[in-house]
Amino acid sequence: MNNFREVEVVVIGAGQAGLSSAYHLRRTGFEPERDFVVLDHSPAPGGAWQFRWPSLTYGKVHGMHALPGMELTDADPERPSSEVIAEYFTAYERTFDLRVRRPVDVRAVREGDDGRLLVETSDGAWSTRALINATGTWDRPFWPRYPGQETFRGRQLHTAQYPGPEAFAGLRVVVVGGGASGTQHLMELAPYAAATTWVTRREPVFREGPFSEDVGREAVALVEERVRQGLPPKSVVSVTGLPLNDAVRQAITDGVLDRQPMFDRITPEGVEWNDGRRLEADVILWATGFRAAIDHLAPLRLREPGGGIRVEGTRAVADPRIHLVGYGPSASTIGANRAGRAAVRDIRRLLTTESVAV
Repeated sequence: MNNFREVEVVVIGAGQAGLSSAYHLRRTGFEPERDFVVLDHSPAPGGAWQFRWPSLTYGKVHGMHALPGMELTDADPERPSSEVIAEYFTAYERTFDLRVRRPVDVRAVREGDDGRLLVETSDGAWSTRALINATGTWDRPFWPRYPGQETFRGRQLHTAQYPGPEAFAGLRVVVVGGGASGTQHLMELAPYAAATTWVTRREPVFREGPFSEDVGREAVALVEERVRQGLPPKSVVSVTGLPLNDAVRQAITDGVLDRQPMFDRITPEGVEWNDGRRLEADVILWATGFRAAIDHLAPLRLREPGGGIRVEGTRAVADPRIHLVGYGPSASTIGANRAGRAAVRDIRRLLTTESVAV
């Protein structure tokens, strides 16, 4: 007797990408629990948003796009985004009866019997004809390695652990990273910290003017080309630059966003450069981004020599049963919505073709 449950589609992850995919499955006739199942390892609805720091209020969130079929309206911009979006996702799951199973940890996806995939989880195994992977990046914070890192006597933490600016009152803080999180942290920390220093590997690029559709399309195309080549995806912001708004301009004027080149090593007391410059610090905050959380797909051997999974649209080139939504060019909220719809369309075509062949 087989010790697994059978469905047509398994969706892994219930953030923006997973919920969008589940919505489109439901809308095109797939029944939750009978035809598809959504597995989420988080304790509650909200995706990665539920883990964001309290000072990241909804009004500070850039580019949060509503899920398909249900707008997010009348949200208080002063409330923490973790609360606003968690409540929105909760209502969304209930409205469309998506029946997300949680907390469920997906441990591995491997080849099953009769051309099916076997999804091994903390709540038993599932046999499926197709898989939508929507696991995002939050679970894989990227920590660069530098000589002497283990000797530092102060505190090191990543954006994923950021508790808010009050925790750094009176401390000397080094913020590492040239993305949106790094600049946001610096601007929040400056009024509380004794001193802040911003270091990045590359000179940051600030973007003047509005973020037009043409700019967005060009940025997405660059990220898309990387995943088409099987390279690890970069974030869209890495190719668009940082928006230069009034708050950022003021922070540059005040010296808060005064970028220094990357240090060469970490000492027990702080950091130092090869030119002999030293800086004492109490905290190193690594705002160095995230990597795709796809280790559970390792048994399928989808990775290319370049380190990423080669993707056309949302479909893994090496295995048409696998779709990656919220990966690479679809990592933005609006991109995840479109990718969820595209993945479901492709999966319907795949399953229909298989059924006709049988």
